[in-house]
Amino acid sequence: MNLLQESEGAQVVPLEGLPPCLIKKSDGTTLYATRDLAAALYRQDTYQFAQSLYIVGNEQSLHFKQLFAVLEKMGYQWVKGMAHVPFGMMLKDGKKMSTRKGKVVLLEEVLQDAISLALEDIKQKNPDLPSKEEVARQVGTGAIMFHDLKNFRQNDIEFSLEDMLKFEGETGPYVQYTHARASSLLRKGEYQENQAEVSISNAEAWPIIMNLTIFPQAIKRAFEENDPSQIAKYVIELARAFNKYYASVRILEDDGQKQERLSLVYSVKVVLKEGLRLLGLEAPEEM
Repeated sequence: MNLLQESEGAQVVPLEGLPPCLIKKSDGTTLYATRDLAAALYRQDTYQFAQSLYIVGNEQSLHFKQLFAVLEKMGYQWVKGMAHVPFGMMLKDGKKMSTRKGKVVLLEEVLQDAISLALEDIKQKNPDLPSKEEVARQVGTGAIMFHDLKNFRQNDIEFSLEDMLKFEGETGPYVQYTHARASSLLRKGEYQENQAEVSISNAEAWPIIMNLTIFPQAIKRAFEENDPSQIAKYVIELARAFNKYYASVRILEDDGQKQERLSLVYSVKVVLKEGLRLLGLEAPEEM
């Protein structure tokens, strides 16, 4: 079945409820739609994918609606496993970055700047820290990734290196520092992991326990909604709950309950590390 129709010398596929999909221009050249159709057919033939996600900006929504509609019109049932996962723009001073206007920032340069700034901060706060350069790399790159992923993906994001690298607030360094704090407590308390049941009696621990129990739900939502900000928001809330606990409870006090408290600290450390891993961030043991 030939779906193509001629329109002013060009070849198009008419679509119900959408503008016609332009397949070949009047001068015989192809477009993104032509190549994306070929790519989709190749990928299905080669990989027999169950799901194919296109992580592309909001402005391409019409393109993908047309692409999927053409594939469906061609009779391919596997198009139901394809989806466009749109995201917003990165803004600088409230304006879109543009290569044409010279307002673009290269990622390689941004990463290096972030690492350098993180290293300066680490040298001031913890000059005796071993492997300062490696920790700075983890913190600098992680800060940029977290700043992007903590926002709902379709929202535009204001680019601010200064905000990204803060050690307090909704930032990657804040969550990483909380993980490092938990690791430090476990080392100082000489915690030994065991499989025994633990009874935690102090009321201050309950906000942490409640947060820990909903981690699987955060992962499930992130998967179902293609939204990593669900995990980013979760680790921020867990870090906040833990730091509040840290400020109000003498965790290392040897009063017969220390190991129980350290078991809670260990659980926080494990979940924070896994949450960061799912976001593509590393979890330093020291900062």
